[in-house]
Amino acid sequence: MSVPASSPWPEFVDVCAVDDITPDTGVAALIGDLQIAIVRVGDGDDQIFAIGNYDPFSHAFVIARGIVGDRGGIPKIASPIFKQSFDLTTGECLDDAEVRIPTYPTRVRDGRVAVCVTP
Repeated sequence: MSVPASSPWPEFVDVCAVDDITPDTGVAALIGDLQIAIVRVGDGDDQIFAIGNYDPFSHAFVIARGIVGDRGGIPKIASPIFKQSFDLTTGECLDDAEVRIPTYPTRVRDGRVAVCVTP
């Protein structure tokens, strides 16, 4: 999905409704020229994560299609290509600590997900 640049929070971009994301899956969003995976862990709206959609191992924009779960209590998503797992809170690869993908702050208000992509 491609997202307009308006939001009720000046530094955040409204992306989608929480209900647009099936629990324990991700969706891809294009914010400006950034491809971001928005990931919903569980069926509530308190665990929504935004992480870069680019998989540095397969060199493809596929993270949103990954397998959502946890490793030792850490929420993670595994790339659908080579299965490396990434910590949804930090972007660190749980299989290779030297690799990291960007993460972005998220907010949920009135059932809507917004992402901050400015530093």
